[in-house]
Amino acid sequence: MATRLPSAPPILPGLAYIRPLGSGGFADVFLYEQDMPRRDVAVKVLPSDVRDPDLRRMFNAEADVLAHLSAHPSIVTVYQAGISADGRPYIVMEFCPGSLSHRYRNERIPVAEALTIGVKMASALESAHRAGLVHRDVKPSNILVTTFGAPVLADFGISSSLARQTADEVLAMSIPWSAPEVIAEDSAGTVASEVWSLGATVYSLLAGHSPFERAERGQNTKEQLRRRIARATYVDIDRTDVPASLQVVLARAMSRDPRQRYASAREFAEALRSVQSELGFSPTQLEIAADEWSPASGPVDFADTDLRGPARSRIERDERRKTRPGAGVAGLARDEDTDFAAPDRPRRVLPWVAAAIGVVVVVGGTVTALLLSGVL
Repeated sequence: MATRLPSAPPILPGLAYIRPLGSGGFADVFLYEQDMPRRDVAVKVLPSDVRDPDLRRMFNAEADVLAHLSAHPSIVTVYQAGISADGRPYIVMEFCPGSLSHRYRNERIPVAEALTIGVKMASALESAHRAGLVHRDVKPSNILVTTFGAPVLADFGISSSLARQTADEVLAMSIPWSAPEVIAEDSAGTVASEVWSLGATVYSLLAGHSPFERAERGQNTKEQLRRRIARATYVDIDRTDVPASLQVVLARAMSRDPRQRYASAREFAEALRSVQSELGFSPTQLEIAADEWSPASGPVDFADTDLRGPARSRIERDERRKTRPGAGVAGLARDEDTDFAAPDRPRRVLPWVAAAIGVVVVVGGTVTALLLSGVL
């Protein structure tokens, strides 16, 4: 796939652009500051060309899926969605300053933390599955970290319905965290494939690399990884502090045969909690809503390609930059691929100041007229 150039940040009502956060296959994410209530938010935006119905369909589905699930403590929160002045759909979400994208490769994540993350993500997936939804892209880079240090599952852009998958369902995969049956294009995503992906993610957090990645240079092309995943032979994590019981749990979650895996994300979570108890850790609480508290709204329409949401027809552009106190242009954060400067909000003149200026102008004009007429 050719690399797509990132789009320019849109002008949005009530939001001041700060800097880019990232760019994916079909959308860009920017950091904005919301006016009311005042807070930083992440805004996911489609590129300028949104004629592709598949892009609109996936974007609409992500907004609706998050609306169903974002009250979950381990799923990123969505605040609003709409259409920008230049016609681009956008989603305003909770800003999470960190992710697990690179951390597991650069530091040794403690077993206790990896277990906690595994249980929380399993709880999030169980909640999605109970709502009839499947994420389809579980991997370290889609686990963000909130400002309070809590992991949350994000990026539901290729999510799908568990009940209404069809033969022409779009196949999507993230090698090497996709299950063997997804790699073989025999499945578009099921509960069993989600269990596999979460098992591979927990494995990666502990091993410092993906499950079928090799240390030798040039041995990890996509095709080589595909072949290894197809064989799905579990290799123990090379860490003395990873107990044998955890190796067994992960090996079952990543079984080549979907029928041999845990039957649900909750069952996988319970297995991880058992390991926590064995190691003397307090088991992480399961975050699964009772049936009577399940979302009452209608099902997500994964075929919807319409442009939906409130649109702002015209917004005055202000070219000044948004800067944080004590930070000039040099203090702006930079993105690896793009380098945007942030427009600032226009300064507002308080009403009483404007009135005072008006009085001074009127009095001055009167005095001038009297002088010219010879009265004064």
